[in-house]
Amino acid sequence: MNHWLSIVLHRPAFRADPRLYTRDHNTRTQNSQFLSFLHGSGFRRVNLDQYERSLRRRRVAMALFTWAAVAGFAWVVIESAQALSMF
Repeated sequence: MNHWLSIVLHRPAFRADPRLYTRDHNTRTQNSQFLSFLHGSGFRRVNLDQYERSLRRRRVAMALFTWAAVAGFAWVVIESAQALSMF
């Protein structure tokens, strides 16, 4: 449990390819040097604008879904009230 907690609390800020991380702790320095090299060379640099656009699209889609669900629920309530008033 302590080992798992230390791994979770001490994760590196820049996480590249999961294949670079092994369970063997003897290569930790080599991996960090390699990650530093990859980070400096711009390997697989994330396009933040594209990421922010995808987050914005998700937010808009969730808002549309929420409004559609609320409108659908209101429609069911109104139709049910009208149906009950007919009897």
